[in-house]
Amino acid sequence: MTTRAVQSRLHCVAAPRRYHSYDHPPPPPIFSAAESAILSAAYAHVPEHGFTQRALSLGARTAGYPDISISVLPEGVFSLIKYHLVTAREGLAPRKVSVLGGTENSQLIPIPERVELLTWERLQANGAVNHRWQEALAIMAQPSNIPGALHELALLVDEIYHLSGDTSVDPSWYTKRGALSLVYTSTELFMTNDRSPGFQETRAFLQRRLNESDSLGWAFGSVRQWVGFTASAGVNVLRSKGVRI
Repeated sequence: MTTRAVQSRLHCVAAPRRYHSYDHPPPPPIFSAAESAILSAAYAHVPEHGFTQRALSLGARTAGYPDISISVLPEGVFSLIKYHLVTAREGLAPRKVSVLGGTENSQLIPIPERVELLTWERLQANGAVNHRWQEALAIMAQPSNIPGALHELALLVDEIYHLSGDTSVDPSWYTKRGALSLVYTSTELFMTNDRSPGFQETRAFLQRRLNESDSLGWAFGSVRQWVGFTASAGVNVLRSKGVRI
C-alpha cells in the first residue's frame, strides 16, 4: 500500500470532536479516528517498548494498518507522547466526582486542596509508563517538540483550575497557573525516580511544593510573564535530565 493510499485511509474517517474550553465552540480534533486507533493500540506497548517507533509499528498492526501507516503521523513518536498527555488530561473531567465528591461535598473542600487532589489524580495517570517517562522527556526536549509539550502543559493547568471551580479573573489567574506549571513539572520529574509504594514520596513532594508555591506569586503579572515562565520551567526541567537544549 502506498503512502498516499495510507494517508487517504487514515483521514477518511472523521474523529469525534474534542472539547477543551467549556465556554467556546470545540476545537478541531487533535487526532483522526484512525490515528487514535493506531496510537491507542501503540500505547499498550509503551510499558515494554517505550515511546518508540517499535511501539508505533506494533500499534499499527494491532489496529489493522500496515507498518507504513505510522509515517503519516505528523509528529512521529511525539504523537504517541501527545496521545498520553491529551487522554490523561481529558480523563480528569469524567473522574472529577470520584476525586472531589459530589457538588455539595466538593464545595466544602478549599480550592487549593481541590487543585492538589486533581493534580495528584493526573500524576497517577503516569503510573503505568513512569519507568518510560524519562525517555518521553528527552523526546519532548527536541526543539520541534517543545512548543507542543508546553502547550499541553498550559492546557493541563488550565483544566485543573477549571475543574477545581476557581473562577478568578484577576491577575491571580496567571500567578496560579504559572506556579502550578512549575510544581507539576518538578513533581513529574521527581516521580520518575520514586520507588516508594504507591508513589507516596511523590505525593508528599507535591504537597510540599504546593505549600511553597504562594511565594512565587510576585513573579507573574502578565500573560507574557506567565508564558515565559512556563517555557523556561519546562526547558529547565528537561535540562536537569541531562538533555541538551
